[in-house]
Amino acid sequence: MTEASAKAVAMGVYVDVNNMEWTPSRLPGSMQKTLFSDPATGRSTVLFKLAPGAVIPYHEHPDLEQTYVLEGSLEDDAGVCSAGDFVWRPAGSRHEARSPKGATMIVVFNKQPVRMPKPE
Repeated sequence: MTEASAKAVAMGVYVDVNNMEWTPSRLPGSMQKTLFSDPATGRSTVLFKLAPGAVIPYHEHPDLEQTYVLEGSLEDDAGVCSAGDFVWRPAGSRHEARSPKGATMIVVFNKQPVRMPKPE
């Protein structure tokens, strides 16, 4: 986080999200803005933008994950989360997610997901 994007105050950090640059994420067709990250615990809050047709490969959530979709939709075999919807996944949950039309979403990780081979 740069001084231009965050202003530390006694009660927290204000993040100037609109002036942050989108950076490529480790997923093809995905950009991100990391709003909060604690490498010691693995907790983070990330704003993701998925291109139409983007796929988040099969993975496991080692801890709680929470997703609020701002635009577009995200789907997996359990359902579809559209703009204005919220989904949370418990520790141990596994899935592959798709965004046929693209999406913008805020994701809160208690620990980073772990990629795994997709079961046959």
